[in-house]
Amino acid sequence: MGTTLQDFITQGVFAFMLTLVRMGTAVSIMPGLGDIFTPRNIRLYVALALSFALSPIVAVYLPHPVPQTPQLVALVAMEFIIGAFIGAIARFFLSALDTAGMLVSLTSGLGSAQLFNPGFQTQGSIVGSFLTATGVAMIFATNMYKLLFGALVGSYKIFPVGQMPDTGSMADMLARLLSQSFEMAVGIAAPFIIISLMLYIVMGVLSRLMPQIQVFMLALPLQITLSLLTLALGISGAMLFWLTKFQDGMLFFMKGG
Repeated sequence: MGTTLQDFITQGVFAFMLTLVRMGTAVSIMPGLGDIFTPRNIRLYVALALSFALSPIVAVYLPHPVPQTPQLVALVAMEFIIGAFIGAIARFFLSALDTAGMLVSLTSGLGSAQLFNPGFQTQGSIVGSFLTATGVAMIFATNMYKLLFGALVGSYKIFPVGQMPDTGSMADMLARLLSQSFEMAVGIAAPFIIISLMLYIVMGVLSRLMPQIQVFMLALPLQITLSLLTLALGISGAMLFWLTKFQDGMLFFMKGG
C-alpha cells in the first residue's frame, strides 16, 4: 500500500512538473499574459492552475516509473521548447499589428514619433503601440484568451509528452507564420500606403506646376490628417480582420492540427 501511494505521489509530482514547464513557458511569452503590464504573480497563478488541471491527463502519457536524471532533463527541455514554440506563435500574430503600425507611421509622417510599446517591451512607433494595445484589449474583450488556453490543451495532441518534436517542421511553420504576419501587416496598412502614394503624386504634380509653393509645408499636415481620418474609419475592420486570423491560428492547435 505504501509503495503504491508513494508511486502515485511521485508520478503526480512528475506530471505536474512537466506540465508546468510547458504551461509556464507559453504563458510567459503569449500576448496579454506575457506582457510587462501583467504582474508576475498573475502569470504564475495561471500557469499553476492550468498545470494542476492538466497534469492528471498528461500523467497517462508519461513513462513509468520516473526516468533517470538524463532522460528527465531531456523531457524538461522538450517541454520547454514546445511551450516556447506555442507562445511564440501567438506572439507572432501580435507582431503583425506592430509591423502594420510601423508601416502606417512611415506613410503618415509619424515615423519619427517613438513610444514605449508594452507588448514588446521596447520602443516602437506610436501607431504600432496603439494597435498592439488595442489587439491585447480585443483578445480579452472578445474572450479570445480562451483560445490561447485551448491551444495549450490541444498542443498535447500535436506534441505528445516524451516524443521528440520535429524541429524542422516547427522551424518551417514559424517561417511561414512570420511571412503571413508580414502579409497581414501589409494588408492592414494598405489603405494608408495607397493614400500616401496618391498624395505624393498630387504634390509632385503641384510642385511642377507652381514651384514657388512650399509643397512639404502643405503635404505633411494634410498627410497626417488624412492618415488619422483613415485610421479612425478603418480600425474596426482592421481589428476584425486580425482577430479572424488570430482565431484561425489558435483553432489549429485546439483541434490538434
